[in-house]
Amino acid sequence: MPRAPSAGESPTDDHVVAAQKRADGGARGHQEPDLPPGQTVPRTFPVLHYGPIPAFHQDTWNLRIFGATASGAEVSLRWKDVAALPVSEVTADFHCVTKFTVPAVRWAGILAAEVLHRYPPAAAVTHVMIWADFGYSANIRISDFAAEQTVLATHRDGERLSAEHGYPLRLVVPHLYAWKSVKWIRAMEYMTVDRRGFWEERGYHNTADPWREQRYSYQELEGDGPPL
Repeated sequence: MPRAPSAGESPTDDHVVAAQKRADGGARGHQEPDLPPGQTVPRTFPVLHYGPIPAFHQDTWNLRIFGATASGAEVSLRWKDVAALPVSEVTADFHCVTKFTVPAVRWAGILAAEVLHRYPPAAAVTHVMIWADFGYSANIRISDFAAEQTVLATHRDGERLSAEHGYPLRLVVPHLYAWKSVKWIRAMEYMTVDRRGFWEERGYHNTADPWREQRYSYQELEGDGPPL
C-alpha cells in the first residue's frame, strides 16, 4: 500500500462520544486525548505529501469552483477574494492514516459552510472533488464538506501555514483521515456522482472515517464507494 500525505452522512455517534470524552477529561484535568483505533500521538507534527511543494504567486493564483453549481456557472476567486472572506477558528484533532494523531490543532480560515453558502452547489450534488496543484485530488461527501468543523485553512496554531503544511490554502476535514485534508487546493468540483480521487484510486478507503478505521479500499462495504 502507498503511504498517504498529510459523501451523505453526518459525523457518527462515535465522534460525539469521543468529543464528550475529551471534554470530560479536560474538566477533570486529564490531558490524554481519546484516539481512534490504531493511532498514536507523535512528538512533532509530521509532514507527508505527494509531489513537490508548489510556489505561490499571489497575482496569478486562483481558486476555481466548478461542476454542478447551482447557477450553472464556474467561479474563479483570486487570492484577494479569498482573503476577504470571513475568518473562523476550529480546534480539532488531526488523524493521519499513517497512524498518528495530533491533538487539538487550532486552525483558522474560511469555513466550508461559508463557501457553500456563497457559491452553492446544485441540489443533486452528493460529493465534492478537491483539486490541488500537480493533479492531486480527494473526493469527499457533500455532508463531510459541509460539516461545521470543515475549514479552508490559512493558519495553524496562530501562525500562517508554512509552505510544507499547505500554504496558502488547505482543506481540513478533522473527522476524516488527513489525506482528505488536501494541501495547496486550487479547485472544488461539485459532483452529482461519486468519483475516486488520487489515493482512493490507489488503494485507500473511499470514505476514510478514522473511528471506523477505514484505511484501505479492501475494507469497503457495499455503498462505500464507486468501483475501483
